[in-house]
Amino acid sequence: MDTRRLYSFVKIVDAGSITRAADILHIAQPALSQQLSMLESHFKQQLLIRSKRGVAPTEAGRALYRHAQLILRQVELAQAAVDVSGRAPAGSVSVGLAPYSMGAALALPLLTSVRERYPDILLHINENFGGVISEAIMTGRMDMAFIYGAGPMRGVQFEPLRTEDLFLIAAPGRAMEPGGGADVPLEELADVELLLPSRIHTIRQVVDAAFQHASLQPRVIGEIESVLTLVSAVGADMGATVLPWSAARAILDVQNLVVRRIVNPTIPVKLSLCTSDHQPLSEPAHAVHDLFHELISDFG
Repeated sequence: MDTRRLYSFVKIVDAGSITRAADILHIAQPALSQQLSMLESHFKQQLLIRSKRGVAPTEAGRALYRHAQLILRQVELAQAAVDVSGRAPAGSVSVGLAPYSMGAALALPLLTSVRERYPDILLHINENFGGVISEAIMTGRMDMAFIYGAGPMRGVQFEPLRTEDLFLIAAPGRAMEPGGGADVPLEELADVELLLPSRIHTIRQVVDAAFQHASLQPRVIGEIESVLTLVSAVGADMGATVLPWSAARAILDVQNLVVRRIVNPTIPVKLSLCTSDHQPLSEPAHAVHDLFHELISDFG
């Protein structure tokens, strides 16, 4: 199997058009169509459905697309390992960090540590939702991620590293005076106007589950996916929010807000380091993985 054909097939699916893929790959469209035909002949399956709007993978095409990504990633890792053998770790490492977590606080220290110890590693940091990140790890597009949850999930493995309680974050006056430290029973939050991420996010799911278990209904007045927008909205006293302490502490560095630990019951969330369960980490990814552990151990 010529991996160039697999690479071309992946680009066609990503572009949704043979013409656009040919432009991206800088090859003639007939030559690209011929590569596709040879793939279909090899697998004895139709891989793409062609229409006036472009192309879409068949069921067989989707299966090949997933495996092609893994194969190409393995080839890339093999090339990188050969290139850097006997030298300091070098190459690209992609790391996912869950928003609204201590991942944001780790981003700069991680980038700094990588630059100091492994200047030949190119670190790519991506903040996104856990489901999106774990899918990227399954398909080999990302090396590791620090996200909420502890599994199980097919295709990835979770290494639990930290558990944090959730806190109510609000402007002064909405939830007692500045200074924080006091507890707030969950039942008191039933009357608090909340700004939370959407239900796709683990934080929201955990909060909703806690309210439901207490036979309460949260007063969600807005769903905000941007951390910067959330901070601005809470600082403007448009509503309160709920965050783990590590994320709340970062906000307190720039905003004079109240922080109260939610109790009766407390609401814990687990943060784990997520990696593929079928693809070994490359040498540079192993180096970044070890740095993750060091930084989390040092994190107060």
